[in-house]
Amino acid sequence: MQDTVKINDRFTVAKFVPDEAQIRQASQEGFRSVVNMQTEDEEKKLKMTPREEGRKATEAGLTYLHHPVDGENMTDDVVDGFRAKVGDLPGPVLVHCASGKRSGAFVMMHIACEQGMSGGEVIEAAEEMGFECDTPEMESFVKDYVGHNH
Repeated sequence: MQDTVKINDRFTVAKFVPDEAQIRQASQEGFRSVVNMQTEDEEKKLKMTPREEGRKATEAGLTYLHHPVDGENMTDDVVDGFRAKVGDLPGPVLVHCASGKRSGAFVMMHIACEQGMSGGEVIEAAEEMGFECDTPEMESFVKDYVGHNH
C-alpha cells in the first residue's frame, strides 16, 4: 500500500484516509485491524463516516476501532486510552487520521513507552521514518508524555 509508513511488524501508519478499495486492499495485504483517529468534525473531509468505514472494514474481515483525536486537545488520558485499546487489537494494525501526523505521533508514543525510549529518542526515530511534529506544542507533548510514561 502506497503512502504508508511501516513502524514495525505490528503498526503501519497511513498518511491518507483510506477509501473502500484501500480498506479491502489492507485486508488482502494481511492487516487484521484498522484504527481511525479522525473526529466527527472532520466528516466534511472524510471519504466515509467512521460508521461506514467500520462497516466496510468488518466486511473486509478487519477489526475496526474509531478512536477520535482532536489535534488541538491531546491529553495524557487520550493517549492512555489509545494505548489500552490498540494493545488488544489483532495485528498487524493500520492506523490513520487525515495526514498521518496524529496517528504517527500516537503510534510512536505507544512504541516508545513499551521500549523505554526517551522523549528525544522518540522524536529522532519518528523523524527518521518521515514523521514530523507540525507544531512545537505537539513535539513538546510527545516528549513529555514519553518522558513520564516509559
